[in-house]
Amino acid sequence: MFQATEVAVNDRMQSGYTYMRTAPVGEAFAETFKPHFSPQEMLEMGVFEGRYMGDCSKEFPPEWFENAKLSAVADVSLNYFGVKSRQPLSTWREKGGIYGPDPRGWFQWYCRYYMGRRLDDVDLIQIKRWRAFSRHAGQIRANCHPGDIFCRPRQRQGLLQWAYDPFI
Repeated sequence: MFQATEVAVNDRMQSGYTYMRTAPVGEAFAETFKPHFSPQEMLEMGVFEGRYMGDCSKEFPPEWFENAKLSAVADVSLNYFGVKSRQPLSTWREKGGIYGPDPRGWFQWYCRYYMGRRLDDVDLIQIKRWRAFSRHAGQIRANCHPGDIFCRPRQRQGLLQWAYDPFI
């Protein structure tokens, strides 16, 4: 039987923050949110140039980090498609793309959501952003031959970083 738990966060970007995990891990997602990959799978496949969440290991399951492609400095070769496909966090902040209590942005929200945190207002915003990102899959379908997974590698890397299937 599931039991809600409180999580205390103390890492480089956030300290003194606590939240409740009120849903089972990897379950009870909103009907409109169907990510293709778990956060662990994304970290293992190579996202964000390995420069993401290296200091968050206490908040998430240790198995997420066992085979994760992480680096102390951004290393584009760690990305699955070997291309840069992200903007700096400072750009997301300047553009107003950081919502709620997740200073690292969408992926941090997704990790916490996956682990069972639910914040109705923030979840609605982030799921809406996730759904809007699907337009990149449409561009790949419209411009690439089936099976050519290296056509539009930046868009494919972007899809992976938003938990969409980049192998369409």
